[in-house]
Amino acid sequence: MPTRTATPWMITLFISLIMLFSPAQTLAGNDLGEALYNKLSLQANSLKSILLFAHLNKTGQQLDWTSATTDRFEGNLRIIRPKSDMENGSAVYLLRKLSGEIYILALPENATDLAPGSSSAYAGLDALFKSKLKFEVLLTKTTIDGISQTFARLVSPPEHLLLDRLFKISIILMLFFVMVGMGMTLTVDDFTLLFKHPKGIIVGEVLQFGIMPLLAVGLGYLMGFHTSYPFIFVGMVLITAIPGGVTSNLMTYYAKGDLALSISLTSFSTVLSIFFTPLLLALYCANMPDIAIPVKVVIQTIMILVIIPLILGMGFRKKWPRAAKKGTPFFSALGIIALLVLIGAGILGNLSLFADTARYGLKFYMTIFTITMAGILLGIVCAKLVGINNYQSRAISLETGLRNSALAMTIALLIQDSMGDFYSSMFVTSGLFGLIMYLAGIVAIFLYPYILPLEKTETQGVKEFISK
Repeated sequence: MPTRTATPWMITLFISLIMLFSPAQTLAGNDLGEALYNKLSLQANSLKSILLFAHLNKTGQQLDWTSATTDRFEGNLRIIRPKSDMENGSAVYLLRKLSGEIYILALPENATDLAPGSSSAYAGLDALFKSKLKFEVLLTKTTIDGISQTFARLVSPPEHLLLDRLFKISIILMLFFVMVGMGMTLTVDDFTLLFKHPKGIIVGEVLQFGIMPLLAVGLGYLMGFHTSYPFIFVGMVLITAIPGGVTSNLMTYYAKGDLALSISLTSFSTVLSIFFTPLLLALYCANMPDIAIPVKVVIQTIMILVIIPLILGMGFRKKWPRAAKKGTPFFSALGIIALLVLIGAGILGNLSLFADTARYGLKFYMTIFTITMAGILLGIVCAKLVGINNYQSRAISLETGLRNSALAMTIALLIQDSMGDFYSSMFVTSGLFGLIMYLAGIVAIFLYPYILPLEKTETQGVKEFISK
C-alpha cells in the first residue's frame, strides 16, 4: 500500500493559513480586525480561496460552545466571497464591531438556515450586509495553526438600527427631491447654451471631468494615500468625478457670477456624470490592489437618484411652469439644508473614526481643502487663459471647485460595504469635502473683487436671470 503524501491542495491550504494569520499576532484591537479583514479579502482573489474559506467555515461548525461568553454590540456584517466561486456561496461571514474588532461568524451546518423566512437566527443573512446592526452572539476562541482567533455564533436574528435605516432613507430621499428641484429650474432650451456660448461650457466640463480628477490622483500619490489609505484615495477621486450641485449655483449667485452659466454647467455635468463618474473611478482606482469599483452600482445610483428625478423635474416645469417657479426657492433651500444635515449626521455618526489621527489627521484635512481651493483657482486661471470674461470666470471657478457632495456621500454609502471600505473612508472624505467647500467658496467670494473685478454691466446679469 503506497504511503500517503500531502497533495498540492493541502500544501496550498497550509501556506494560505500561515500567511493569513501569522502577521496578525502582533496586532490588537482595530488593527487586528482590519488586518484579518484585508487578508481574507486578499485571499479571496486567489483561485485556492474556496478551500481556505471552506476550512474556516468547517472549523466554526465544529467548535464547542459550552464555555462561550455572551456579547451584545452594534456593528456590521461583512461577507467575503471567493472571486472564483461567486455563484456557489462558499463565503466567509464576519461581524465587525463599530470599534473595529472582527469576529469570524460560525455558520450553521444546514445551508437552508440562511434562507429568508427560516426560523434560524441566520435567516436572510445575506441581505443584511448593507446595514448597521445590533448583534447578540456567543463568542469563543480557537487556535488555527497556532494563532488564536475569535468565532461568533448568533443567538438571535440581528436587529436593524432605526437611526441608521432612517439616515439611509433620508439621504436617498433628500437627494432625489433636490434633483427634482434642480430639474424644475431647467428647460430643454437651457441646454442650447452649449451651442450659443460653447467656450464657457467646454472649459468648465474639461476642468470638472478632466483636470480635477487628475489633481486628486496626483495629490493622492504625493501624500501617499494610494498605498497607506487606499479608500481615502478612492474618496478623493470620487469627489472630483462628481458633477456640480446647488451649492455652486448658490455661491455663484452671492459671488455675482454668471448664474445662467453656473446652472447650465451643473446641468450638463449632471447628465455627463452617468458616463464619466463610473469611468473615472474605474480608470484611476481599479488598478489598485484590493480595490474593485462596482461600476454597475454607481451607474444605477446616478440613474435612479440623479437622472430620473432631473427629468421628472423638467417635465413638471414644462407642464406647470408657474408652480415650478414658486417651488424653486423651496427646493434650493432644501438642497442646502439637506447637505448640511447629511454632513452633520454623517460626522456625528462617525465621531469615533476621527480619533484615528494617523488616518484623519492634518494631512488629510489639508489635502481635501487643497482639492477644492485648487479647483477654484484652476477655474480662474484656465478661464482667463482662453479669454473668458471675469463674470463667467467666477461661475466656472466655483463649478470646478464645488461639487454635489451629497451625491458623493450617497454613492460612498451605497458601495462601501461591497467594496470593503472598512472605516467608511470614502463617506468621511465626501462629507468633509462637503463641509470644507463652503469655506473655500466663502474665501473665493471674498477674493473675487480683487482678482476678478466686474464691470457695472456685468453685475446686472444675475438680476436679469432671476427676474425671468
